[in-house]
Amino acid sequence: MRSEETADQQIETTESDHSLSKVPYNERKMGWLSITNITFGIATAIFYFQIGSVMALQFGAINALISAAYAIIVAGIMGTVIVYLSARSGMNVNLMSRGGGFGYIGASLTSLIYASNFIMYCALEGMILVFAVHEFFPVIPVWLLIVVFGTLVIPLNWFGIKQLDKLQKWSLPIFFVFLITAIVVSFMTPSKYDGAFWTYMPEGMQVGGTALLLCIGMQHGIIGLTALIASDYARFLKPSHIKGGSFAIGFIPQIFCYGVMGGLGIWFGVRLNEPNPGVYIVHLLGIGGALFTMLTQVRINVTNIYSSSLSLSNFFENVVNFKPGRRFWVVVAGVAAMVLMLGGITDHLDAALTFQGVFLMSWAAILVTDFLVVKRMMKIGPGYYEERQEYLYKWNPVGVWSLIISSLLGTIAALGYMGPFMQSTAAFFAALLAAVLTIVIAYITKGKYYLNDNAEKINDIDERDILVKSKAGGK
Repeated sequence: MRSEETADQQIETTESDHSLSKVPYNERKMGWLSITNITFGIATAIFYFQIGSVMALQFGAINALISAAYAIIVAGIMGTVIVYLSARSGMNVNLMSRGGGFGYIGASLTSLIYASNFIMYCALEGMILVFAVHEFFPVIPVWLLIVVFGTLVIPLNWFGIKQLDKLQKWSLPIFFVFLITAIVVSFMTPSKYDGAFWTYMPEGMQVGGTALLLCIGMQHGIIGLTALIASDYARFLKPSHIKGGSFAIGFIPQIFCYGVMGGLGIWFGVRLNEPNPGVYIVHLLGIGGALFTMLTQVRINVTNIYSSSLSLSNFFENVVNFKPGRRFWVVVAGVAAMVLMLGGITDHLDAALTFQGVFLMSWAAILVTDFLVVKRMMKIGPGYYEERQEYLYKWNPVGVWSLIISSLLGTIAALGYMGPFMQSTAAFFAALLAAVLTIVIAYITKGKYYLNDNAEKINDIDERDILVKSKAGGK
C-alpha cells in the first residue's frame, strides 16, 4: 500500500510539472511579462560579461560589438519562432521534437545532449561565482565553495516554475541596483585605456575579417541555447498573449544578453584591462561584488537546473520508462554540475562551447525549418505537434539524420579540418546544412514517419482547439 501511495505521489508530481506531457490549455495562465521576467534569469548572467570582455581584449571592441548585434538578430528570430511554437502547443523543445521531425526515441537523444549542455553551463556559471567569492575570501577552499553553491540551487528549484517566477521577480531590482553601482564606480575608476572603449583594437587585429569571424564563432556557442531555453517557460503563456508575447519573449532577453550585458562586458573589459568579471566586479564593489556575482549566478543556475531536469525526465521516461519525477532530476543535475566543477570544467571551455554551438544551432534550425517550410509551405506531416508515444514512430529520419549529419560535419569544420573560414563559422554552417537536409529528407520520405498507423484512431481534437483558440485570442 505504501509503495502504491509513493508511486501515485510521484506521478502526481510529474504531471503537475508537465515534464513529460504538454501543458493543458486551461493551465496556460502566465502573462508574457512574467515569462520574460523568468528568462531574464538567463539574460542577467555575468557569463555574458565574460564573453564580451574576452572578445574585446582579444579581437577588438568594434568586432565584439558587431558580433553582439549579429547574435541579437539571429537568436531573436530563432527564439521568437520557437517561443511561438511552444506557446501554441504547450510543449517545450524536447516534446515538440517528438512530432517535429525526430520521433519519440530520436527526440530523447536530443534531450539527453540538451540536458548535458545545461549541466555544463551550470558548472561554468557556478565557477564564476566560486572564483568571485574566493577572490574576496581566499581562506575558504574552492572545493567547499563548489559544494555550498552547487547545493544551493537544488532547493530553489523544488517547487517548479511558480517558485522561479517569484525568485526572479524579487531579485531583479536588487540586480539592477548592483549593476548601476558597478557602472558608476567604474566611471570613477581611472581607465587603463586612454581612448573611447569602442576604439580599442589589439595589435595585429583589424575591423572585420578573421577577428570578426572569431567573435561570431564565440557567440554561436550560446546563441542556440538562448533561443531554445525559453520554450521551457513559454509553454505556460496565456493563449491571448501568443502573438505579441512571442516576439517580446523571443527578442527582449536576447537584447539584454548580448546588447546590454555583453556590451557592458566589452566596456568593463577595455576600461579595466581584465577579461574575468569574477575578478573585476569584486575589485570594483568589494564584498558587494561578491554578493552581486552570487545573485546573478544563482538566477541563471536555477534556470539551468530547471531545464536540465525537464530534459532528463524526458529522456529516461522514453528510453527506459523511468519516471521518478522532476525533483529527482533536479538533484541529479545539481550533483552532476558539482562533479564537473570539481573536475575543472573551465579548463575545457573552448571545446565545450564548440560542440554545444554546433549541436544546438543545428537542432534549433531543424525545428524552425520543420515548422516554417515542411509543415507550412510543403504541407508535409501533420499541422500540429503530437507528443504521445503511441501515435509516433521511434525514429523520424527527417530530424535524426539532419541532426547527425550537420552536427558531425559542423564539428569537423569547428576542429579546423575545412579551413579557417569554416572553423570560425562552423555552427552557422551546421545550422544551414541542417535546414537544407530537413527539407530534402522530408521531401524524400513524404512525411511517412511523423505519425504511425495508430494516429488514425486519434479521437480528440485538443491540438486543433488550441490552434483555433490561440488565433482567436484565447476567447
